[in-house]
Amino acid sequence: MDNFNFYNPTRILFGRGLEAGVGAEVARYSQRILLHFGGGSIKASGLYDRVIASLREAGIDWMELGGVQPNPRLGLVREGIRLCQDYQLGFVLAVGGGSVIDSAKGIAMGAVTGGDVWDYYIGKREAERALPVGTILTIPAAGSESSTASVLTNEDGWIKRGYNSEVIYPKFSILNPELAFTLPPFQVACGAADILAHLMERYFTNSRNVAFTDRLLEATMRTVIAEAPKVLARPTDYDAWAELMWAGSVAHNNLLNTGRVGDWGSHDIEHELSGIYDVAHGAGLAVVFPAWMKHVLEHDVDRFVQWAVRVWNVELDVFDRLAVAREGIARLEAFFHRLGLGTSLAGLGIGVDRIDEMAGKCTNGGSRTVGNFVPLDTARVAAILRLAAAETVVSAG
Repeated sequence: MDNFNFYNPTRILFGRGLEAGVGAEVARYSQRILLHFGGGSIKASGLYDRVIASLREAGIDWMELGGVQPNPRLGLVREGIRLCQDYQLGFVLAVGGGSVIDSAKGIAMGAVTGGDVWDYYIGKREAERALPVGTILTIPAAGSESSTASVLTNEDGWIKRGYNSEVIYPKFSILNPELAFTLPPFQVACGAADILAHLMERYFTNSRNVAFTDRLLEATMRTVIAEAPKVLARPTDYDAWAELMWAGSVAHNNLLNTGRVGDWGSHDIEHELSGIYDVAHGAGLAVVFPAWMKHVLEHDVDRFVQWAVRVWNVELDVFDRLAVAREGIARLEAFFHRLGLGTSLAGLGIGVDRIDEMAGKCTNGGSRTVGNFVPLDTARVAAILRLAAAETVVSAG
């Protein structure tokens, strides 16, 4: 087990109706805030009205900035920064999924520092402080509600990059599984794929003697595999949603990567798909992750065998461990298909003509490698994307 320093200050308020108390939570930090959200869904569902009523009751003044899109845009973040600075707003309340929360975190950093907020995302400088952020989660997926992460897309070049800092841990996050009841099936599927990817990024590690977190990761993966089909079949199943929502937060709150170094190559590769083609992040991960696995499988067959046996119930065959590992990957692909997601680039409407461009952008023109389990240069990223372009034969297992 590697040395680690674990810290997560986000307070989680989990359960039915807790969004009604958001005003009192916000009042701990500021009386003037930016209310940040996406499209019209929070208004159609009545959530917006409940949030506004709570803010009014607590005497909170607010300005609104809606319009967050999936793969949130740098341009809107800059608009949010301007509003916070011009009107001296002291808090950002994000109501939505990971895209809204990531956008809010970008605003929170940019509002209190000089220079361009994009500099954080491209590694030119580190954030020292940020406005406090709170969240009301509506889409279990990204785990941004209790993580150090924010991912933005720069419209200038359609470059998607992430940034991690402890200064953007949300102060509180309200998780009411009922708020996910009206999600379309595709968003549910993409969210489950995103959660599963966060777990697998951590699971495939070169760190040794990490049995405890292996077991935690395996249990959380099995929870996602069990509960995601339930919420697709029964969208108002509170208990299934509760399991999935909490799994999504724990998957990305940094507890499960303690003592180990995860990979994250699949995420870096997928950012090029969603940055250029604006595909849903979870849908892109469902395509990239199995291809990555096929490419790096022989680096550590035993880890893939352990994953296949413990997570997917593949029968152990000590005489053909590669077959066991490959069956695990096949069952992952079958699970994605069961959710209604494809596992090839063609299913995303992406051809092979821009693979070299995406591989080059992913590695910053060959100046870096991505991933830790197996460091990937430009040629290897391109090879994974070509594997992702192939049609998948789904296992019956």
